[in-house]
Amino acid sequence: MKVILLGSGGRESALAWKMKQSPLLEKLYIAPGNGGTDAFGTNVAISPTDFEALAEFVDREGIDLIVAGNEDPLVAGLADFFKAKGGPAVCGPCRAGAALEGSKDFAKRFMEANGIPTACYRSFTADTIEEGYRFLEELKAPYVLKADGLAAGKGVLILPTLDEAKESLREMLSGMFGKSSATVVIEEFLSGIECSVFVLTDGHGGYRVLPVAKDYKRIGEGDTGLNTGGMGAVSPVPFADDTFMEKVRTRIILPTLDGLKREGIDYRGFIFLGLISVEGEPMVIEYNVRMGDPETEAVMLRVDSDLLQLMNAAAHGDLGDLELKENPQTAVTVMMVSGGYPGSYPKGKEITGLDIVSDSIAFHAGTSRGDDGRLVTSGGRVISVSSLGSDIAEALDRSYRSIAGIDFEGKYSRRDIGRDLMKLQGIEK
Repeated sequence: MKVILLGSGGRESALAWKMKQSPLLEKLYIAPGNGGTDAFGTNVAISPTDFEALAEFVDREGIDLIVAGNEDPLVAGLADFFKAKGGPAVCGPCRAGAALEGSKDFAKRFMEANGIPTACYRSFTADTIEEGYRFLEELKAPYVLKADGLAAGKGVLILPTLDEAKESLREMLSGMFGKSSATVVIEEFLSGIECSVFVLTDGHGGYRVLPVAKDYKRIGEGDTGLNTGGMGAVSPVPFADDTFMEKVRTRIILPTLDGLKREGIDYRGFIFLGLISVEGEPMVIEYNVRMGDPETEAVMLRVDSDLLQLMNAAAHGDLGDLELKENPQTAVTVMMVSGGYPGSYPKGKEITGLDIVSDSIAFHAGTSRGDDGRLVTSGGRVISVSSLGSDIAEALDRSYRSIAGIDFEGKYSRRDIGRDLMKLQGIEK
């Protein structure tokens, strides 16, 4: 098979690494890729949302499958575009299905209509801002405000006081996130512990659940400071046991798939369930329509099946009896980021030491090649260092030892990834 993978981050690096292992793969292209994805395939300088350029490349190279790594092309109608052209299958939902991530308001209405457990909410526009203020007054602190549309992972605010929440609502509806916050979803704050569940579905009732993971969003240790795109992840998640996952299956996965079918949505690809366990009961915080980042960099280490075969089957609408086997070991990924991230940060800093990494896999995220061929930083999240171990402690140790040998100016990583889960297990006090 000839495959093109769309995206340029750590998630795409991990997907490319996994697909390269498939005996079905003849040629892999990554558009646009990054400074490390060329180890698994050929980078091509095409934007994932430039559908015409993609179509020309797909026709010229005889591509058999398109895999969407990130959400932007899916929300823009990637699958619909290639279906209309009679092009190759796409592992990723149609535009209507992608609204689960592209519109927070749609997602909340979908959950409500299908009886899927989630926080109570209401949506507001500039014309109903006074109603928004009154709804905030009915809630308890802290207050959760979400931009309806895509906002590069920055559209969710959690405010500690009512005054701050009201001011932020006004700013969001006034264009804080451009058109993405023309509608704002306000919802109650849920207290619990979060995890990420990934479902691969073929649109005809067939689905497989990938290894469960937990990610860490805050820049500071102890989950302090600003939100980021993700500072690390752990898989499996100790509290997501068989009992919990059966609740997820019956209360969330099956109602989601049934709801999509009732709406006439042909959904073929990944569904990301951002869940929170509230006293052992799973509730949905959000849907995404692709794999998570940095969870993918941990999850891929635990997938023992041919992922390309599974994605291709899902894209063609028939997962059949294909198995998805899990590695029983623990995987931990720790993100190395640029100094200053998630605020402003320098770029172009040389990266060294990757050639001596042996006990871990270094997935490139924000890297590129300079004119002289040197590997340099080009983003806030630079390298995701992932390791397997018999437990969280062993996998963590391997990742941190690898990180010690990788260097670039201003490098930073959290030192407490997974420590909360170790405390739950009684491993660490």
